[in-house]
Amino acid sequence: MRAPLGQFADICSMIKIEHSVFALPYAWAGAVLAARGLPPVQSLIFLTIAMAAVRSFAMAFNRLADLPLDRANPRTCKRPLVSGRISVRQTWAFCGVTALIFIASCAALNNLCLRLSAPALLFAAAYSLLKRFTSLCHFWLGATLGLAPLAGWISVTPGSMNLAPVLLFFAVTFWVAAFDIYYSFQDMDFDKAFGLYSVPSVYGTKTALAIAAFSHCMTAVFLSLAGAAAGLSWPWFCICAGIAVLLFTEHRLMNAEDLRHVNTAFFTLNGAISPVVLAGVILGILV
Repeated sequence: MRAPLGQFADICSMIKIEHSVFALPYAWAGAVLAARGLPPVQSLIFLTIAMAAVRSFAMAFNRLADLPLDRANPRTCKRPLVSGRISVRQTWAFCGVTALIFIASCAALNNLCLRLSAPALLFAAAYSLLKRFTSLCHFWLGATLGLAPLAGWISVTPGSMNLAPVLLFFAVTFWVAAFDIYYSFQDMDFDKAFGLYSVPSVYGTKTALAIAAFSHCMTAVFLSLAGAAAGLSWPWFCICAGIAVLLFTEHRLMNAEDLRHVNTAFFTLNGAISPVVLAGVILGILV
């Protein structure tokens, strides 16, 4: 008998649960900045649940929106929803459950989080449709993850907003846009054939690499500015320098003609950056 929402392993595969490492540490960083130390445990718990839920909702909705494309794409044709290991009905049910969990978690945080929960769900879902209309879809995805430090901040102090989480928003936006552009090199020919608007398919490989490099530069700039706005001490700026080196390494690994290193550039290096940012915020406050 099938589980109501599908098998656990298939669900984890569908939502790429391992990619949670990209946004969650930024949400915690925003909360730490707001509290200038350890946030209330209750806030951290419901913030974590909310982040996991909204990300799961967005990924599942993306799989539904992209189902016809995923069926036609050799790279994605074995995904659980395409192969039938998870049904369309189960995926819609999963979207509904995770959306409700997100809204309930936001309600448990504070009234502002609750009021912003529905717009946040719509904002997250919109990315799945934008690639059909504009190559700015990479930056929309970046902005979606960029909301994480803002969410962390208002989960602790809903009555005020500081410049630091806003600058972190822009850092995350450019950071995610860059590695999403890299990731889209894998589907460049497919995107051209099906009229999809990724940066590589619209502007070509050289321009795409230049846009990604510019975005990485902006990431380093906004991270430094965020630390200055938050009054973080020297460990933060040492970590920012280290992140700049990682981003440069990532850019050097990317080659549009040889995509062997795309997973290293996309996941391994980027997966290390957000936890390091969180560590930098903590050290920058404590030292």
